[in-house]
Amino acid sequence: MVDAKGKNMKCLTFFLMLPESVKRSKKGPKGNASSSSKLPPVCYEIITLKTRKKKMAAEIFPSKKPANSNSNTLQLYHQQNLNNNNTIPAPNWQGLYSTIRERNAVMFNNELMADIHFVVGPPGGTERLPGHKYVLAVGSSVFHAMFYGELAEDNDDIRIPDVEHTAFLAMLKYIYCDEIDLSADTVLATLYAAKKYIVPHLARACVNFLETSLSAKNACVLLSQSCLFEEPDLTQRCWEVIDAQAELALKSEGFCDIDFQTLESILRRETLNAKEIVVFEAALNWAEVECQRQDMTVSIDNKRKVLGKALYLIRIPTMALDDFANGAAQSGILTLTETNDIFLWYTAAKKPDLEFVSKARKGLVPQRCHRFQSCAYRSNQWRYRGRCDSIQFAVDKRVFIAGFGLYGSSCGSAEYSAKIELKRQGVILGQNLSKYFSDGSSNTFPVWFEYPVQIEPDTFYTASVILDSNELSYFGQEGMTEVQCGKVTVQFQCSSDSTNGTGVQGGQIPELIFYA
Repeated sequence: MVDAKGKNMKCLTFFLMLPESVKRSKKGPKGNASSSSKLPPVCYEIITLKTRKKKMAAEIFPSKKPANSNSNTLQLYHQQNLNNNNTIPAPNWQGLYSTIRERNAVMFNNELMADIHFVVGPPGGTERLPGHKYVLAVGSSVFHAMFYGELAEDNDDIRIPDVEHTAFLAMLKYIYCDEIDLSADTVLATLYAAKKYIVPHLARACVNFLETSLSAKNACVLLSQSCLFEEPDLTQRCWEVIDAQAELALKSEGFCDIDFQTLESILRRETLNAKEIVVFEAALNWAEVECQRQDMTVSIDNKRKVLGKALYLIRIPTMALDDFANGAAQSGILTLTETNDIFLWYTAAKKPDLEFVSKARKGLVPQRCHRFQSCAYRSNQWRYRGRCDSIQFAVDKRVFIAGFGLYGSSCGSAEYSAKIELKRQGVILGQNLSKYFSDGSSNTFPVWFEYPVQIEPDTFYTASVILDSNELSYFGQEGMTEVQCGKVTVQFQCSSDSTNGTGVQGGQIPELIFYA
């Protein structure tokens, strides 16, 4: 199917409560199953989903190990069944397992007593999987309607072309074994299956997996998927990452895989924490890939064509003049009239009317967590001499550390060279070498990482700095082990990396600067 903009889109239409293979004609139900049923009628809702090419590989998510079974014997059956190499269990196999869950687990993907089969996957790539109506009906209201409802049919095979067989198996494993087995490659397809067959706890587990795997590299892709699956919590988490780590997200390969509607929503975003030239370059990269998706020649005209009105959502007039002159103005994507008008916008007293949004984005306002109640200086300290000041901290909510606030000279103005680092269990997550100017006051001075670093809750991280400049500076006193900063609680403890005297009670690194 081709939409109004010329894009190839595949529409999946299915009964949420009843797959295509068991739809009934308008004449009414057939077969003994429906005529003898005394169950009340079931309401069916038709849903049409527009889907783009799925990106399911581990390039989106870090790989995770599957869950382990509690029983070696049961695990052996699972492996045999997953390989479609299942065998009839030994006589009196029921006596080997003490719970109904374990006995049901033996039936997972097993031909033994199977009374239904699913032909799963697209034409040319199908697999035939056995099932047991009772177990399936207990696990899903959709399966209950399929097998025992008014519209039930007696088909031996049910065709499911829109679900990947690995995802369908993951759903069956949850229904039969009460085990959640997710991986980076299958989690989105499993979420689709769990939504289609109304298995809410599995769907929730898929969303949790996606949230814990969320990073700047996959946030844009997951944003489009979360909208498709109508998962507002996941959508909100995606926006948090995209806002705080906007430049990383826009430069990621995943950004080029999003659909046009998601592109527009990102370009409209008021709280996007990125330079406008980065937004502009990301949009051009997306346009190039979109031309390839639509089998169009990659050219300036076609890039502008696929961007359409979204081009005017890029706030080009808010760029630094150098960024515009050396970037957007020479890209060729703008007409001569647009280029001339934007130059006049920068320089002329009477500014021309522009189609582009000319108001700068608000971005995010950083929060500052100050851990000392006072500061001081003495004639013989605080000295540096290449030694490291370090402190450990943990937060109770996910935040993004943008930089540190540092003390400066206590002997008049001075320039400092600062090497800052952020580590978790010895692994460097972010670092930067920069300079800052101290005016001789007791104020703190911000030093920033190149990109904000995502910090997970309930885990200790190490903040470190090595300073080089005036030997004497202010230092903090009356340090607090716990600080409430807005809705975030920060705990501090001493770090073994600190070789210059900084600890919880006093020293350097008085502030953590973060987005939340």
